[in-house]
Amino acid sequence: MPPASSLHRGHPARTTSPPAPVLVLQKYGGSSVADLDRIRACARRCLGVAREGHQLVVIVSAMAGETNRLIALANALVEPGNAGGPSRGPYVAAARRDTAHARELDQLVATGETVSASMLAMAIGDAGGRAVSLAGHQLGMKTDRNFTRARITHIDHERIQHELHEGRVVVCAGFQGIDEAGDVNTLGRGGSDTSAVAFAAAMQADVCEILTDVDGVFTTDPRIVSHARKIDRISYEEMLELSALGAKVLHSRSVELAMKHRIPVHVRSSLHERPGTFIVPEEPSMEDVVVSAVALDRNEAKVTLTAVPDVPGTVAALFQQLGAAGIVVDMIIQNAAHDGHTDVTFTVPEAELARAETLLADIELPEGARPRAILTDPAICKVSVVGVGMRSHAGVAAKTFHLLADEGINIQMVSTSEIKISVVVSERYGELALRCLHDGFGLQHGPARS
Repeated sequence: MPPASSLHRGHPARTTSPPAPVLVLQKYGGSSVADLDRIRACARRCLGVAREGHQLVVIVSAMAGETNRLIALANALVEPGNAGGPSRGPYVAAARRDTAHARELDQLVATGETVSASMLAMAIGDAGGRAVSLAGHQLGMKTDRNFTRARITHIDHERIQHELHEGRVVVCAGFQGIDEAGDVNTLGRGGSDTSAVAFAAAMQADVCEILTDVDGVFTTDPRIVSHARKIDRISYEEMLELSALGAKVLHSRSVELAMKHRIPVHVRSSLHERPGTFIVPEEPSMEDVVVSAVALDRNEAKVTLTAVPDVPGTVAALFQQLGAAGIVVDMIIQNAAHDGHTDVTFTVPEAELARAETLLADIELPEGARPRAILTDPAICKVSVVGVGMRSHAGVAAKTFHLLADEGINIQMVSTSEIKISVVVSERYGELALRCLHDGFGLQHGPARS
């Protein structure tokens, strides 16, 4: 492994050894601790850092598939017909019964990370190192009392600092914290990434590495586009958009934290020592790259309400009630009015479609009106192009639309921001759209520049 300080503040590797020990924070994903051989490999990597004289805090996820297994057990217990639910969303039946069920579900699923932490600490000890695992109440991570999707309110790292001072590698169970009542709360999907960046910020770590089974952040999903390229450096803003748009490398909440606290993050493989992708503040040269990456999100569904009143307050009432139910709305289109009525179309996570339909069946709109019809379509996907260079370069939208038209792909919805263009297309064209945009912007050869 290169010296830990070679990654200090997000700069590429240097060859000189650090003059003094640094604080390294590493996060190992579920695939990195998927079995005993992987856990032993992680232990060897941790020992390499410790033997260079550095302090090391490790955040671990549950072993690959373990969280889904635990959720499926809970769902099968409380609502047998939903036993397969976790594949379509984080917490399906068990968390929705009531607060008591949600509390117990957090108690249950948090054990996955606890197991990983204990096993990695044992593996480090077995290999000749000194390590201690910490979970739940021992971590010092305080959260609000929002079971299954808690927010971090405070981090007290006194216990971790004590263990580091004693010369131990500190292995922390990710994804979890403790609320004011002393109950375990989990941070939702991607919570271990969020834990890692939060601890890196609170402890002012010199290095924050996210270690996974991929080499870094790619121009698109390499499982779909085999010639996708690894990106060496990417801005927080671009990574935040990609995370929110379907890229699975990092959870968006972790990127938000890194951006807020200016923590450079190094996403790299746990299977080898080569550098991965540095996620850093925007640099002047980044605006020369018009499009940096393309993302595909298959987990969206489209909802259309036809003939709703075209009066002030209609849209406000609609989305206020969806928001109160915790249903996140993404893209929104309101059509031109006709005869005092209009159609409203929006997208929601596919896992929330059934709940949205139930709520909309009894929706309260101004003047006691009801939609003429509620139309839903789960067979859609969202394809997005992302790049900070869009701020200063025109024509990206036109090129996007032409590339899709040349492939005979119809665009159903469009959404834009300063650095992204997203389109909704039929699900059956999702991968084709991803490939044609990726190659149409030349990402297979190098950054798409002006």
